[in-house]
Amino acid sequence: MAYAGVYPPKNPDKITTMRPITESTVCLHASLLLLGGAMILPVSGCRAIRERREARAQEAAEQEQAQSNMTHQEWMASQGIGTQPPANNQPLPDPEPLGKPIYRQFDPANPADTQVVDERPSSQGEPAPMQASEQPIAQPVEAPKFAPKTREERSLAEAMTLRATGDLQAALVELERAIAYNPRFTPAFLEAGDIYMEMAQYDLAERQYAAAVQAEPRNFMAQYRHAVVLDRLGQLDDSRRAYLRALSIRPADFNANLGVSIVLLEMGDGAQSLPYAQRAVRNDPSSGRARLQLGNVYAAIDQHSDAVVEYQQAAELIDAPTAGLLLNMSESLNQLERYAEMVGTLEQLVRLEPSAIAYERLGSGLFRLKRYDESLEAFNSSVSMDDKHYPALNGVAVCELNNYLWSGKSDGASRERAVEAMRASLRIERKQPKIVELLRRYSRASSQER
Repeated sequence: MAYAGVYPPKNPDKITTMRPITESTVCLHASLLLLGGAMILPVSGCRAIRERREARAQEAAEQEQAQSNMTHQEWMASQGIGTQPPANNQPLPDPEPLGKPIYRQFDPANPADTQVVDERPSSQGEPAPMQASEQPIAQPVEAPKFAPKTREERSLAEAMTLRATGDLQAALVELERAIAYNPRFTPAFLEAGDIYMEMAQYDLAERQYAAAVQAEPRNFMAQYRHAVVLDRLGQLDDSRRAYLRALSIRPADFNANLGVSIVLLEMGDGAQSLPYAQRAVRNDPSSGRARLQLGNVYAAIDQHSDAVVEYQQAAELIDAPTAGLLLNMSESLNQLERYAEMVGTLEQLVRLEPSAIAYERLGSGLFRLKRYDESLEAFNSSVSMDDKHYPALNGVAVCELNNYLWSGKSDGASRERAVEAMRASLRIERKQPKIVELLRRYSRASSQER
């Protein structure tokens, strides 16, 4: 027998027949109910207020207790070391990338057949990959705020407390103890990997992250951090695969998309790198490093107009534009024959971070603008900073040869300085056919020389 909303009688066999309800009975019951309600109304109002106060106090106490007694699962999620994403949905950030200089040949037309000879070792049209800084990927840690229940959780909590105080070796001992208690305890492997990254012991960090991946293949943090350390170790193909496994878990993750784009560009595959860089920019349009990476990818596939746009936006978003950003942007401007902008960018670079490469590129831009004296000065500055940077020696040679030809081949001193610079360049890099030809042509004095 089914009952709706009430409990069945304890003894169904003793159910008695109720007396019929008359009209007078109904009136009597109604009057009694009204009278009783009027009598207890003030009392019930006070009781309701008191109950609400007690309920609020109980709720506040429960919230305080919950904060002080966070569960292990909630704590792991907030720290980003469990199977669930961290609370802020962000993994450990990839270090800020810096662009290497992009080298390309250029041959400006010159009736005198004396152009800046720019024989360079890297391949045509390929920007060098971005380099990660040597900063550790792990973020500063705090002592855990959860109440550990198992032995491995207690060891992990102790390790995190020790790490927060700077005692990394003692923290590693506690993590070894946690792993001994539970050989598949992923959070301990991740914490140990982060500590080794902080100590720049990348081989040991890779072992810990690999163990975390083996223990929990669908853990995003394990795959992502493993990919980062593999990139640090130069194992690019393994890093690419680890990034792709991380993206199979969280396809829209900003850091994983940016990381795999960087690795693919390092491997020389700009076309495959492009969609990941674009997705990273879509996920965070205000990220300067994502804009920088997208600019480098566009430069690699010879879309220099798009590259310049991204470089300019990156320069606005980054607090201080990096040398790699300015150098790569100047090269794209060079490819677009926007030489005045190229020179302006390089002048900013030599003020920010003077280097042999920066001065050599500046000399090339000034030469294109026909500011030959300034060009020679820039090339000489490059050589003075690094006398092994042979492109700058080639620039010096070409500028001196120009002076020699403009003098009607009478300025023997200019020709001799050019010959000396070309010979020095060939001692550094022998495979320069254009320099060899120029040296053969101008190694001997002409009859017009003074």
